[in-house]
Amino acid sequence: MTVQLYARDVGSGTPLVLLHAFPLSSAMWLAQREGLANRFRVITPDLRGFGGSVLGDDEPSVEAMADDVARVFRRLGVRRAVVGGLSMGGYVAMALCRRHPDLVLGLVLAATRAAADTEPVRANRLRQAERLEQDRSTRVLVDEVLPGLVGPTTYRQRALIYGRVRGLVQATPPLAAAWAQRAMAGRADAFDTLRGLRAPALVMVGDEDALATEAEARAMADALPNAELQVVPRAGHLCAVEQPDLFNQAVAEFAAALARTSR
Repeated sequence: MTVQLYARDVGSGTPLVLLHAFPLSSAMWLAQREGLANRFRVITPDLRGFGGSVLGDDEPSVEAMADDVARVFRRLGVRRAVVGGLSMGGYVAMALCRRHPDLVLGLVLAATRAAADTEPVRANRLRQAERLEQDRSTRVLVDEVLPGLVGPTTYRQRALIYGRVRGLVQATPPLAAAWAQRAMAGRADAFDTLRGLRAPALVMVGDEDALATEAEARAMADALPNAELQVVPRAGHLCAVEQPDLFNQAVAEFAAALARTSR
């Protein structure tokens, strides 16, 4: 079946399509919608099964998720956009570059990696997927995934942000999380896609990110023909949520420069 994603669409100007992390929803982009909509058209879809989007019955794959996003472009009349993805959203953004490169005006990859999962990571995802399907609860996500989502600075100094992230994790539908874990476990290496990308790119990573490392960010920036790397200070995995002003500033400068050159 064809899944139609729920997407928030605010502001006007160069379109900026932001794809959320696992196991959250487009609600994580609140500060981006508020901070960037005065300069850009900010479109934040809920990936299938998350937030306001249905799961459908397709086999789990990041390709299916990328095709969903391409349909959002068509539905909203967006010809090309700056596409940003954080963590799982980055995997989907890279799949979009592979399958629908003509849609991508620029690429922002935050807290993500181009390599396929190692065998231990893959096995862990599949184990969590099974638990999510059996328990029909988010307990495994709260116990095992939530602790890695924010950095030590956020734990210590940003209780409201941590509380919001925890709430978003607890609100995740377990079956959607299981489907997404299986999709991510099965994804292929994306370095060839990055090497062939004609659009400029911005790679970002938090300096306290324990899940996606600075070395992995650098490897993506090196593979891309035209990329800059930005390390976000005092931020863990969810750098856009933990340091929204720094994240927004970097994305706004990148997208504004692209808008000027693409006229």
